[in-house]
Amino acid sequence: MTNSELYVRKGATAGANHALDIDPKRAGWTYSSLRIVELEPGGTHAFATGDSEWIVLPLSGGCTVQTEQQEFQLLGRENVFASVTDFAYVPRDARVQIASGAGGRFALAGARCERRLPARYGPAPEVPMEERGSGNRLRHVRNFASADAFECDRLIAVEVITPGGNWSSYPPHKHDEHRPGEEAELEEIYYFEIDGPHGFGYQRVSPSREGGSDVLAEVRSGDVVLVPDGWHGPSIAQPGHDMYYLNVMAGPGETREWRICFHPAHVEGTGGYR
Repeated sequence: MTNSELYVRKGATAGANHALDIDPKRAGWTYSSLRIVELEPGGTHAFATGDSEWIVLPLSGGCTVQTEQQEFQLLGRENVFASVTDFAYVPRDARVQIASGAGGRFALAGARCERRLPARYGPAPEVPMEERGSGNRLRHVRNFASADAFECDRLIAVEVITPGGNWSSYPPHKHDEHRPGEEAELEEIYYFEIDGPHGFGYQRVSPSREGGSDVLAEVRSGDVVLVPDGWHGPSIAQPGHDMYYLNVMAGPGETREWRICFHPAHVEGTGGYR
């Protein structure tokens, strides 16, 4: 993909069934996917998982997630800034239906995978919460499907809230090489929402190799930045407007792990990633 195609504006991939639809073919890679489904009150959405595992994550509102064998009631939340949410994991090679009595918006975070794990419910109180950084680098991380928090075959997914005026995804870091014990190769999707109707933020991706990804995007609610390679960060929130992003990651490694390498020019004096 060209660098201009790595920034996906809200609505650019919308279709009859999805407000956002990023699959491996659209992204130009192999594993990671993200869809956004918007349901009117009483609405339903049915899909086949195919060769991918998926997490149904409420962005606003609650829903019922039904597979062939199980049904999960998701309480959801008012919006992404209000609280952490419960979620449902559905395996590959399954039929799924999402139904919402009151309506809502739901993210489907997916990854092509090999193993068929059981469908499961993820309770909101069990989502590990983490603060990273300090001062104007403070951000709040919800590790609902991080590699060490919830079992998936390949999928890794977390939410980040960056307070208005702060930087996150900083120092810039990358995970585009397989280096055992040091770095894992992962494709990554950033999906953004900004608190407030006129809020915005900025996302930087800079090359880690000749001809690599190079993006500086002004992002608003519903926008996406794709990160197939490169140093990503900072993610910058407009003062007075908190910024949310959902990270969806997957890669070819035999072990599902999140290992990153920091940009050496930006680490000194930052206090590190945390």
